[in-house]
Amino acid sequence: MGDCGSVFPELEREEDLIAAAKHIARALGSKRNLTDDAKKILADLSTQLSSITTVQEDKVEAASEIEERLNFIQEKIMSWETDQSMIWDSGLDEATQYLNAAEEAGKLVERLETLSLNKDDGEKELLRRAHDILQIAMARLEEEFKYMLVQNRQPFMPEHVSFRSSEEDATDLGSVISLGDDSFEESINRDSISRASEEFIIDLVNQEVMSDLKNIANLMFLSGYDHECSQAYISVRRDALDECLFILEIEKLSIEDVLKLEWGSLNSKIKRWVRAMKIFVRVYLASEKWLTEQIFGELGTVNLVCFAEASKASMLQLLNFGEAVSIGPHKPEKLFPILDMYEVLADLLPDIDSLYSDEAGICVRTDCREVLRRLGDSVKAAFLEFENAIAASVSPNPFAGAGIHHLTRYVMNYIRTLIDYRETLNFLLTGCDGEDPIALSPDTSPPIEEENSTERIYNASPVAFHFRSVASILEHNLNDKAKLYRDPSLQHIFLMNNIHYMAQKVKHSELRNILGDDWIRKHNWKFQQHAINYQRATWSSILSLLKDEGNSSCDSVSKTSLKERFRSFYLAFEEVYRSQTAWIIPDPELREDLQISISVKVIQAYRTFVGRQNNHISDKHIKYSADDLQNYLLDLFQGSQKSLHNPHRR
Repeated sequence: MGDCGSVFPELEREEDLIAAAKHIARALGSKRNLTDDAKKILADLSTQLSSITTVQEDKVEAASEIEERLNFIQEKIMSWETDQSMIWDSGLDEATQYLNAAEEAGKLVERLETLSLNKDDGEKELLRRAHDILQIAMARLEEEFKYMLVQNRQPFMPEHVSFRSSEEDATDLGSVISLGDDSFEESINRDSISRASEEFIIDLVNQEVMSDLKNIANLMFLSGYDHECSQAYISVRRDALDECLFILEIEKLSIEDVLKLEWGSLNSKIKRWVRAMKIFVRVYLASEKWLTEQIFGELGTVNLVCFAEASKASMLQLLNFGEAVSIGPHKPEKLFPILDMYEVLADLLPDIDSLYSDEAGICVRTDCREVLRRLGDSVKAAFLEFENAIAASVSPNPFAGAGIHHLTRYVMNYIRTLIDYRETLNFLLTGCDGEDPIALSPDTSPPIEEENSTERIYNASPVAFHFRSVASILEHNLNDKAKLYRDPSLQHIFLMNNIHYMAQKVKHSELRNILGDDWIRKHNWKFQQHAINYQRATWSSILSLLKDEGNSSCDSVSKTSLKERFRSFYLAFEEVYRSQTAWIIPDPELREDLQISISVKVIQAYRTFVGRQNNHISDKHIKYSADDLQNYLLDLFQGSQKSLHNPHRR
């Protein structure tokens, strides 16, 4: 107001200025001689009054125009309030008109708020009406927004993955394999998990309505209804994500529910979880984030918040299952499924970090790492429990036939299958061996080759250390089990069979790269020593009956002695035949090698003895020919007991 403002500092409202001007005019009107200052004040006041009058006239005219336009918009907006159909179903023109009307309602509110109208009842009513119309329009747009999101949702059917496979009926690790069951043999098989799965974006909502959704979102945000729009999107997409988990057969289970599950049911759910995680994260969540970017991408970081809020509950549901599994009992049969869970989550961690890269997703990133840590701890605990279970396995009775004990099969197949996880185990078992092995990340563990030598050395990795430990614990247990046999020969057959089995498993698998050729040679020597010790225990005393004592006289005493030696040999051979045909050497090559070794010694000694004594004893005392004995030796270790009651006499 120039100088007038300084003279009348308290007069800021038009009404006050007008009243003051009239008062001054009346006061000065009676005075004839005015000072120059007074004249100046009256001139400024006149200018101000003219300006105020003009502004007031403009505001009245603008308000009249706004009211007229507001009436038109109100008619358009309210016409849909009694209509049960959806606006966007009525065609593009109708939808565009409604969107334009809603946009104009927002602009009218802004104009009314910037006009600084007098707050009389009429002006207040006009602004209130404009706000009400805008609110009605925004509520309707929110309804249309949700409707379009729901009605145009694209079905999610992961056709490239069969979740209803034979896994329900398949024999699983935990239900078959235990330390007291020999019914499985080679039943440990790792579920194949593709570690090279790429992100695959699909349209979760029909692209034909994407521009409409984007327009509604932009207008609602521009009109100050960003919270309502965001919450509408979040609620609809949260339900869609729940439906996705349902399609992937992921149930909503509390930690208590998971802990109550029987192992067979839990194992099946773990398999589903492992398979579902990659599909959910790399396909569905990646597509979900792309959807939020399409709709909210021009509105700053709101797309990140909407994505995080819509998907957080589903991700936490998956992570809660992982946590529940990790805190359950650490039984050895759980090691493989938990390793699968650990590996898939570790593999997906970069994807999850990328999806939830902002502040809104920090809880998901944090929970992922915590669950991963818990799963890693469970892997270590289950592996140590596996070692303890081997050591604690006690048999009250000797193993029938002295064949390959089910504990040996179990342990060797178990660690052979663990090779597929060696990188992860090297990472997790670092520092768990009581020593200080070289720290290895899951991405590195190449074998160290000794220069100028074909002998490979594998002493650095934690996996090698623990596998050797497992093998040593197994051997110690087998030695204890061998002591259950009263017959020393049978003890050696038992140990020969089992150590040979261990050596072959290592030799013909990738275990060779873990334990090394030196380990194989050492155990080859061990089972061969048991074969030699068996022959000594069984045949030394029998073959001693065929030794030449240097007495070739034909008197009655020497002939009687000779007959007794033949009879004793035959009785001993028949007893060995009767008992050792029931023994078993499952490996045909090992069985043949031992039979040949026995045959060479026994048949050669027998032929030599009979040849030297042939002139001193009648043929009727020769019960078996050398060929007979050789054929009978082929019946040994077949696992089917036989007897020589009525041998053919030659």
